[in-house]
Amino acid sequence: MKNTFRAFRNRNYALFFCGQSISQIGTWMQRTAVSWVIYTLTHSAFMLGLSMFAMQFPSFLFSLLGGIASDRYDRYKILLFTQTASMLQALALAVLVLTGHYAVLQILMLSVILGIVNAFDVPARQPLVHQLVSDKSELPNALALNSSMVNLAKLVGPALSGIVLQKFGAGICFLLNAVSFVAVLTSLLLMKLPKQNISSEKKNIKQELSEGFTYLKQTPSISMVLLLLTTVSFLILPYDTLLPVFAKVVFKGDAATFGYISSFIGLGAITGTFFLASLKPGTDLKTVLLINTVVLGIGLLFFSRLDYFPLAMLFAVIFGFGNMAQTTICITLVQVHSAEHMRGRVMSFLVMGFFGMLPVGCLLIGSISQKIGAQNTLFCQGITALLIAAVFSNFLRKDSLNKKEKQEFEEVEARL
Repeated sequence: MKNTFRAFRNRNYALFFCGQSISQIGTWMQRTAVSWVIYTLTHSAFMLGLSMFAMQFPSFLFSLLGGIASDRYDRYKILLFTQTASMLQALALAVLVLTGHYAVLQILMLSVILGIVNAFDVPARQPLVHQLVSDKSELPNALALNSSMVNLAKLVGPALSGIVLQKFGAGICFLLNAVSFVAVLTSLLLMKLPKQNISSEKKNIKQELSEGFTYLKQTPSISMVLLLLTTVSFLILPYDTLLPVFAKVVFKGDAATFGYISSFIGLGAITGTFFLASLKPGTDLKTVLLINTVVLGIGLLFFSRLDYFPLAMLFAVIFGFGNMAQTTICITLVQVHSAEHMRGRVMSFLVMGFFGMLPVGCLLIGSISQKIGAQNTLFCQGITALLIAAVFSNFLRKDSLNKKEKQEFEEVEARL
């Protein structure tokens, strides 16, 4: 336990974790409520995919600009701005729904605004963790705990959202999300951060983008990880799009059923992130990434074929555990191995791959499910996950073997 939570010894990180935890729960309440409102209004899996697309594709379009801003300006101030903007977006949703003056188009437009905000928020928020921990050996632990925070929110947020949707409606979900941003803004204001090293050399945007692409080409240990995440984000992770269909059609439930499914997935993910946070320094994360991709595929295969709810939730936990590695380990590897002056831009490429392919994948999965059904679509996604693991296994295992050989050589050299 002491090893798992060692990053909390840093006051700034502890503040950041507490504030973000509350805010992330509100965010997942809102995300669940948006999906349920869209599906209730349209009864269309394609429109569910479109709602995800509206929220995430703008992050793809503007993420490179967000990465440049993260390297060029103070990340702390960027985060204050983006978190405030997200709070106002949630408040606007709450006002529209509570007053009854809303339609699908308005919800989609506000989702687009949130996507633009996220394009600048994520490339600044993730690298900021470097400034929150004094001992850099604790960075992987801090990043793993960050993911546990998000997955805890996935566990708690949808469950709370299901209850609130049943008793009070979607408007209260959006209002609670707006209030949750008070916690993260307060935690940011209480921090005392070291000054960020910002280059005084002024370059144009085209030149900075070119530097970022060149850096990725010269660093395959990062670019291959980003390619894996991009592929999984496009073809596998859009399974979220189908969950309301499983809740209402396969399991013949309601909003609470939808919340429970998301929560069991979150339970598996948070178990996985605590497992990751407990790993000893020097553990081969790429091997863990490969294994978890296989676990993700197997979990999706079995979940897709079951209509008995309790047993299906067991496999929801399993593929939630496998899903954990896709973003958590990729973010950790990118953060640890990227140079400080390139960290914002490299993170923006990750955001572009994740938020760019995920919404396009949502549209694809939504369209396919209209033709062959949600269960068959999810089954195909499970098969695809196993194929992706097979394709990338040579790179991940080769890199791991090279690392092991290098460690053995250093040990022999030390003995000599």
